[in-house]
Amino acid sequence: MKVAVFSTKSYDQQFLATANGQFGHDLHFFEPRLTRDTASLARGFEAVCVFVNDELDRSVLEMLAAGGVRAIALRCAGFDRVDLKAAEELGIVVVRVPAYSPYGVAEHAVGMILALNRKLHRAYNRIREGNFSLEGLLGFELRTKTVGIIGTGKIGQITGEILLGFGCEVLAYDPYPNAAFASRGAIYVDLPEVLSRSDIISLHCPLTPQTYHLIDAGAIAAMKPGVMLVNTSRGALIDTRAVIEGLKSKQIGALALDVYEEEADLFFEDLSYEIIQDDVFQRLLTFPNVLITGHQAFFTETALTSIAETTLANLREIDLGKPCANQVNRQQLTAPSPARVSQSSQ
Repeated sequence: MKVAVFSTKSYDQQFLATANGQFGHDLHFFEPRLTRDTASLARGFEAVCVFVNDELDRSVLEMLAAGGVRAIALRCAGFDRVDLKAAEELGIVVVRVPAYSPYGVAEHAVGMILALNRKLHRAYNRIREGNFSLEGLLGFELRTKTVGIIGTGKIGQITGEILLGFGCEVLAYDPYPNAAFASRGAIYVDLPEVLSRSDIISLHCPLTPQTYHLIDAGAIAAMKPGVMLVNTSRGALIDTRAVIEGLKSKQIGALALDVYEEEADLFFEDLSYEIIQDDVFQRLLTFPNVLITGHQAFFTETALTSIAETTLANLREIDLGKPCANQVNRQQLTAPSPARVSQSSQ
């Protein structure tokens, strides 16, 4: 299958090219993101391969379909940027990678908790400047702290299990409780109880209409004062402006983000010589109790290998006319949601 690969970095090309040895697709790599301005690059291709911040609204899909594209291969789990209704109407099949190295994402989430709690990022910078003072670096022990896990798919489960190993009490919320997670010590409660009792809250749910701005001003007001909030899932799960107000009022005591609602024009690029125009993001950077990484949680050799192999296998099944288990359909956007959290994250 002739495939246009967008948002290509050197590591994408390396892992996809290596995995393609067993599939034999005709891969063409393009550095730009897929947008209305770049969609013409895919003319004459049977499929496009895209990443989390590529644009796949109706206008882009119409351009792709007109150019001969009949398949979209997401090399990620999230599909919130795809207009699935338009894709279905245009006869474009959408496939994804539902699970890749969930341990890597979970470990990154816990690493952010540890770093933010013990101020490791601040200590690192101090020592490099010859400042060995401990003032302002006081942390707490995780043992006996209560951690809330919202979304208990594979990543949420692994994150919770790691924290159980630290001696934490783990509260869990998901409309679809995970029996294996509960058997390991997680306690399922309703969402208000997770918010009100947790010292640390970690988000592991997909972005759907039901979970958009799940963490808003009302949710923040319901949290324990001084809570640590962690998001390694999707940026738009939280209302960033509301979180900033929560930080200013000290209702939120610490914030760890690997994702950001408006990350498309920021993450995965070197902007060190640029003036960043996003004032909301810049405001986040002014807080000493905020730790941000640039959508890095997934970034392990294991994950990149899994992403490449699954993506190319999905395309082979489409090319052979076989049903693909990783195909995305419109029904996945509207799972029942009694308390705004939908299906568990994978």
